Amino acid sequence: MRRHTLLAACAVATGALALTACGTTEPAADGAKKSSAALTLTDASGKEVKLDGPAKRVVGTEWNVVEHLVTLGVQPVGVSDVKGYGIWNQSAPLTGAKEIGTRGEPSMDTIASLKPDVIVTTTDLPAAAVKQLRDVAPVLQVRSADSADQIGQMTENLDLIAEATGTTDQAEQVKKDFDAKLAEGRKALADAGLDGTEIAFADGYVTSNQVSLRPYTGTSLIGTVNERLGLKNAWTAEGDKDYGLASTDVEGLTKLSKDAQFAYIGNKDDAASDPFAHELKDNAVWKSLPFVKSGAAHRLPDGIWMFGGQASMSAYVDAVVDALSK
Repeated sequence: MRRHTLLAACAVATGALALTACGTTEPAADGAKKSSAALTLTDASGKEVKLDGPAKRVVGTEWNVVEHLVTLGVQPVGVSDVKGYGIWNQSAPLTGAKEIGTRGEPSMDTIASLKPDVIVTTTDLPAAAVKQLRDVAPVLQVRSADSADQIGQMTENLDLIAEATGTTDQAEQVKKDFDAKLAEGRKALADAGLDGTEIAFADGYVTSNQVSLRPYTGTSLIGTVNERLGLKNAWTAEGDKDYGLASTDVEGLTKLSKDAQFAYIGNKDDAASDPFAHELKDNAVWKSLPFVKSGAAHRLPDGIWMFGGQASMSAYVDAVVDALSK
């Protein structure tokens, strides 16, 4: 997972403009075979993206945009690291997508062979790669994350992709369903007397036998969702400006409140993704932590992508409510 997650979590989209889903329509040229009006959209890079009509053949280079597409009912024809997506994002399953390479280095030749109407990517992808993609097909960039307003950014991305694919009605339903899920989760926690519970969500990974941990602060997507559920983020560290992530080690966990609940997501298909159950299992510091001793360390189900869209976050709501309510 780390080569997947670190790309998403550590890339810095410097200079990325606030994404504006401001689409306009233009009449199709005389004799054009397109049945729908042409579209002009402004993406996160500030560029105008012109499409002949709502895109049908779509390539996605990053998992969050792929999730948005699938959630909107658009199965992309090409996706980066199809196997990894299937392991880490089970909330919006793929059907028949062709492998186009890695998320950081998509194959231009493979993408070109798919003849996409549009390529949806993020501001995390290197500028040189984006430039090459623009020679293949129109490219629509979104900003993957924004610690100032994670849910707002996620929603803007959904809306822009929906506009590009002619699925705005589906987007409205996705947003309504997500709002309802947040309200349902908040009520369930309040009814269980858990309103205001402190929670620390983190993930961990192992590199060269060294364990590193990443706190998801209150400005992360999961941290923001937790707060919408009426929970209190237990981390005091400051997260990065995009993803709201920090870094620590097992000793850093001793700074958490003694009343804090702890939650994380690992994956059975990625041995390096669950140091809590493996490398730290017999660690004296880990075993001494109040939430470990009290049984308040919760491994949430596999397949919930921590940097995903409404589908992943809805699955997270169900998972965390279930874990805390037991």
